[in-house]
Amino acid sequence: MQRSTPNQAEIRAAAPQEGHFVAEFLRVRQLAERGVANAQHSLGFMYFNGQGVAQSYELAVAWYRQAANAGLEHAQYNLGVMFQKGQGVDVDFTEAAHWYQLAAEQGYAAAQYNLGWLYAKGQGVPQDTEQARYWFAKAAEQGDPGAQNNLGMMYDTGKGVPQDYAQAIMWYRKAAEQGYARAQFNLGLRYDNGQGVAQDGKQALGWFRKAAEQGYAAAQFNLALRYDKGQDVAPDAARAIKWYTLAAEQNHVSSQFNLALIYDNGNGVARDEVLALQWYRRAAELGHAGAQNNLGQRYDQGLGVAQDHREAAHWYRKASESGHPAAQYHLALLYEQGLGVPRDQQEAIFWYRKAADQGHLRAQFDLGLRYETGQGVPQDARKALAWFRRAAEQDYVAAQFMLGQIHDRDDGPAPDQAQANAWYRKAAEQGHTLACFTLGLRYDNGQGLPRDFKQALSWYLAAARQGHARAQLNAGLMFLSGQGAEADAEQAWRWLSLAERSGQQSAARHLAAAAARLAPHQLAALRAAPELLPA
Repeated sequence: MQRSTPNQAEIRAAAPQEGHFVAEFLRVRQLAERGVANAQHSLGFMYFNGQGVAQSYELAVAWYRQAANAGLEHAQYNLGVMFQKGQGVDVDFTEAAHWYQLAAEQGYAAAQYNLGWLYAKGQGVPQDTEQARYWFAKAAEQGDPGAQNNLGMMYDTGKGVPQDYAQAIMWYRKAAEQGYARAQFNLGLRYDNGQGVAQDGKQALGWFRKAAEQGYAAAQFNLALRYDKGQDVAPDAARAIKWYTLAAEQNHVSSQFNLALIYDNGNGVARDEVLALQWYRRAAELGHAGAQNNLGQRYDQGLGVAQDHREAAHWYRKASESGHPAAQYHLALLYEQGLGVPRDQQEAIFWYRKAADQGHLRAQFDLGLRYETGQGVPQDARKALAWFRRAAEQDYVAAQFMLGQIHDRDDGPAPDQAQANAWYRKAAEQGHTLACFTLGLRYDNGQGLPRDFKQALSWYLAAARQGHARAQLNAGLMFLSGQGAEADAEQAWRWLSLAERSGQQSAARHLAAAAARLAPHQLAALRAAPELLPA
């Protein structure tokens, strides 16, 4: 090779470096030009890092290649890395695999690890999980923590090897004990779910903490979640926020969303709409569907931002296209009302159905109403019944009541008084006012149920306490006549008085009858505080 010296530009570029780097560069270059492979590798390293000379990936490649051709395994590895990353050369996975293979066959662990990855991903070589396992195992047996972790993952998932949780745990532990953050996290997950080891929340917490302290975002999120929910530790909002924030700043999207929820709801901290909005926006921009939906709601309702239905529709649509059912429902509402988008009943129905098919209760109920009334769809009582049933079976109280009404109709798709009463009861037990009143009527009249005045009065009272005027009237009459309870003129007067004030004109006559049974001082006391709800 023709002898040469560094040009002045190279020397000037290196001038800010310490003087010994320049001297070392000159010494190493002389040896490299004489064909000393280790010196050629070192010179490539100096060009790569700009150590004693101006940085040049292209010259680093040239010197690495000479050392690699001489069979130096670490030069072969570094040349493989440069082809894999496209540093000083075009990205070429086939060329990277070639150089990794040469180094790996000489036992170079880092090359074995990288070659395993190329086989796992099918980059530059045919995808081959057995070859990936082989090279990961070679590197793992030399103590490479990344390979140990990857081998653990293969045994964990049964990819390329028979699934074996014990082997997975063994390799995770080897890597974790070397401080490899991802393996620490994986080991924490196994202790958390008891997969391959006895479930142990404290062990899980310990490994999550080790990984989190190294900056591993997924571990920081899991640690934050424990402080947030009080799982295996005392709830601590400040620590939850600390770990969520560290992960969120690394663009861990679930941490950003949870941080937004904390500030939005004031969980353990002062409520801060500005910070909530900031974190919702960051998560939304990274594609978190829940954050996109929540950001849409803020624009929809003008919460912390100027109301803007067009912007709301933008974020609802992004979340909807990711399959978020609440966003699909909200987008349907905008189309139905023509807010931020052209009014379009068919588009509304499309998104209602998308949400309903995923189990969104309000969407199922609203879709039932549309089939019930023929709004935007052909009227179809059977489809209405089907959608109401899906929502009712998830304990959606309004759907339970509607299902009761459909079964109650003789001209409906499925007349069934027993079913009607069963659904009225389910709704009534959740406090649905009309269901309580209806069930009271059924017991009062013996309609599909044994006549039972005590039960009738109980359900009338449940509706009456919620302000249902006819229930107040009926409860007053039952107290007046002693049906379902001992006659009680005072209770009768209170309920009849409430019914009269609620517009039940017939209450006046019965109110006079109740008053006639009361002593003057009792009546005076009742009239002095008519707003008091009866016991």
